[in-house]
Amino acid sequence: MNDPEPQAAAPREAQRLVVVSGASGAGKTSVAHRLLEDARFARAVTATTREPREGEQDGVDYHFLTAGAFHKRLIADDFLAPAEVYGHWYGTPRENVEAILASGRHCILVIDVQGVEDIKSSGVEALYVFVDAPSFEELQQRLRGRGDEDPEKISARLRAARAELDKKDLFDRVLVNDDIDRAAREVADWLGLELA
Repeated sequence: MNDPEPQAAAPREAQRLVVVSGASGAGKTSVAHRLLEDARFARAVTATTREPREGEQDGVDYHFLTAGAFHKRLIADDFLAPAEVYGHWYGTPRENVEAILASGRHCILVIDVQGVEDIKSSGVEALYVFVDAPSFEELQQRLRGRGDEDPEKISARLRAARAELDKKDLFDRVLVNDDIDRAAREVADWLGLELA
C-alpha cells in the first residue's frame, strides 16, 4: 500500500515591501501609522543621526545613532537608501526589512524621495507609493502647523517639496491624502487586502 502523498500547503500571500514617500507634510507617516494598526503590516525603523523630536522614542520612531556609529554601518553597507537630508543622515537597516518579510508581514518603509531614487536604482522590488497633499497650499499649512521648526527650515522644506512633487513618475501609485483612513485603505487595496 502506498503512503498518501503529502498535501501541498495552501499558497501564502506574497509579502511585499511597501515604500511610502512624498513631500514633507503630505502625511506619509500618518498613512503608514494607520496601516500599522493592522497586524499584517510592520514598519522598518529607519536609523538617523538627527536628535529625537519631543515624544520620539529610540527604536520605535527611529534608531537614533551618533554620526560615528552611523558611518561605521554605512561603510559596512548595512543600510538601504542611505542619504543625507537637511544636514542629517538617514538609512534603513537591511536586516530590519528582511526580518519583517520573513515573519510573514508586509514591510512599510517610510523614506524621502531621494531615498526612493536610490532604492529603485539598486533594483529593490517594492510597491512605491507617493503620498501627496490635496494642494500645495494645504502642504504649506500642514508644515507651518507643526510648530516644531523655525521659518527658515519650513521654507527649505517647501522648496524641497516643489522638487519632490516633480518626481511622482518614479512611483507605482500616487495617493492624495485628504483622509488618512481612506488613503490607508487604498494602499491595502493595492495589495489585495481589506484593511482591518
